[in-house]
Amino acid sequence: MSKPFSIHSRMTMSGGGYDAASTKRRVTRTWNARLGSSDTDDLPSLEKLRTSSRDAYRNQPLVTGGIDTKRYNTIGGGLVLQAQPNHEVLGITEEEASAWAKDVEFKFSKVWAKSKNCDAERTKTFGDIQVVAFYSTLLSGDVCALLPYIDRGSKFSLAVQLIEADRLSNPNNKTDNEKTAGGITVGEYGDPVTYHFSKYHPGGFSMRNQWVDVPAYGEKSNRPNVIHLCERRRPGQRRGVPVLAPVLESLKVLSEYTTAELESALISGLYTVFIKTETGELPDPMGGVDEAEDDGDDRTMELAPGLIVGLKEGESIETANPGRPNQAFEPFVQAIVKQVGAALQVPYELLIKHFSSSYSASRAALLEAWKAFKTRRAWFAENFCQPIYEEWLHEAVLIGAINAPGFIEDEEIRTAYCQAAWNGPQPGQLDPVKETQAAVARVEAGFSTRTKEAAEMTGTDFEQNAMIAKRENALILESGLKRIDNSKAEKIDLEEEKMNNE
Repeated sequence: MSKPFSIHSRMTMSGGGYDAASTKRRVTRTWNARLGSSDTDDLPSLEKLRTSSRDAYRNQPLVTGGIDTKRYNTIGGGLVLQAQPNHEVLGITEEEASAWAKDVEFKFSKVWAKSKNCDAERTKTFGDIQVVAFYSTLLSGDVCALLPYIDRGSKFSLAVQLIEADRLSNPNNKTDNEKTAGGITVGEYGDPVTYHFSKYHPGGFSMRNQWVDVPAYGEKSNRPNVIHLCERRRPGQRRGVPVLAPVLESLKVLSEYTTAELESALISGLYTVFIKTETGELPDPMGGVDEAEDDGDDRTMELAPGLIVGLKEGESIETANPGRPNQAFEPFVQAIVKQVGAALQVPYELLIKHFSSSYSASRAALLEAWKAFKTRRAWFAENFCQPIYEEWLHEAVLIGAINAPGFIEDEEIRTAYCQAAWNGPQPGQLDPVKETQAAVARVEAGFSTRTKEAAEMTGTDFEQNAMIAKRENALILESGLKRIDNSKAEKIDLEEEKMNNE
């Protein structure tokens, strides 16, 4: 009598667990990824990843376009401040809060941010500083900013000093350990205590170097001395990783393959003829060679138009056929481009700037891209723009340029004053009429506001738009100009569309 085959027996034979962890399967047994912390996994590879990412951006059009696309859509020429003080917490009216916000926006955006005095190097505006910082996080993984006060005779002394990722390193290039690694010394809870910066770039002109230790926070003020812009994905992660890291190998293969195809295409454009002989000796020059233009190369012969050449006994002609263009080239490139797009969170259509799909597919691609753009913009604003704005506002209050009662003494009051939004480029509209109608419907249904729609659709402030419209309407009435009748305008548009269709 045979023994019953129980469920427990089947489970024992199958082994249970995850197939990906099996050491018996041919595919997984060679997958020998080691167990490591974020520091031990990332830090040894960072120098190579940075140099490769920067080289790819300089020399590969696909990477240049992809990185620039992220920059143009995420921050453009730099995010713009929209101060939003909480009037309820501050105990002031909405009108007073609006007037305070406009005063702050003018002094920050027009007086400080537009002046190159805001840059320690004195070569960039605040918008330019944002652009360099954004590129650095994508290509180098992270970037640091110090906030020194430099007296240059202007109203505000605060300046931003960007420091490239390579300069954040252990003093004298000492080996990483639990306390100090990647140029950062941490405290008991893994919090940054000290940043170590080399005075000169390790790849620069200076043959000698020295390090400067900068406390992460002021001893008395407890305000940050260093802004470390870094996208972290693991607990305990000290340094950022270039965004191109997962696809650098594929990009290098694509670059080499593209170069080989270009050279092959060039060769295929040259009509090459080989003469086969039984002896292997080079035949005498044939007709069509102009001795006056002969460069002295006995192995060179020319074919002239309409030339009739007689071959000797035992000679025959063969032509080279490189088989170009390669039909497999474009599908291979598309496959790599899609991988790069996935890594950069930029859809294929947007990455190559070619929209050949339907309206719905193109809109879906753009909407998906804008989720990533807006998420990264919010991260950049919160971790770079906002801390710098708060430090500027602190100075402005101290020197009496901005009136903010309770700002210094009360943390809640200070937080209420510092609330702000950061506006940047807006998504393009595939069908402005439909998208405007949708925005109107959202506002009328209470799902959105005019302020929000104005900011998201055109990057403008609704209150300012309304004030300008009010002045324009008054000017129209004074000048005697006729207003546009919306119903007539809509009728004209429909008639024009009908005529176009016919």
